[in-house]
Amino acid sequence: MLKKTVETLLNNALEEREDLFLIDFTMGADNAISVIIDGDHGVTVDDCVFVSRAIEHNIDRDEHDFSLEVASGGATAPLSHVRQYKKNIGRDLELRTKEETVVGKLTKATDTHITLEWKARELKPVGKGKVTVLKKAEIAYQDIVEAKVMIKF
Repeated sequence: MLKKTVETLLNNALEEREDLFLIDFTMGADNAISVIIDGDHGVTVDDCVFVSRAIEHNIDRDEHDFSLEVASGGATAPLSHVRQYKKNIGRDLELRTKEETVVGKLTKATDTHITLEWKARELKPVGKGKVTVLKKAEIAYQDIVEAKVMIKF
């Protein structure tokens, strides 16, 4: 029953703040609630506090014993939702499919696939040596095993 209540409160909070979206929600047998969120413009501490309060302030602590953690996915967490791909257009991704791993620039994200561009060294069509070519691929979300944003310093 508590899980259903938390899910309802969480959904209400995310409906109120449409710029935020849910990445993961788990609740352990000991009522340890873990919520991971992301946002179209990133996630601030205030965003986490907003979601936390929306849940915690609407559950009676005398009736339910629980712990609550609300966090962002983090910069190194794999992308898992279409909205995460859309907000990272223009950034470099390390993308792994069943066939290969590619590092390239995310140039487009639709509801069904992404477009990735990268440079590769290939043999010259005529003569010896290699030449750098620009590669481009449309990759369906279901073909992506893992994708992470490459952080540059």
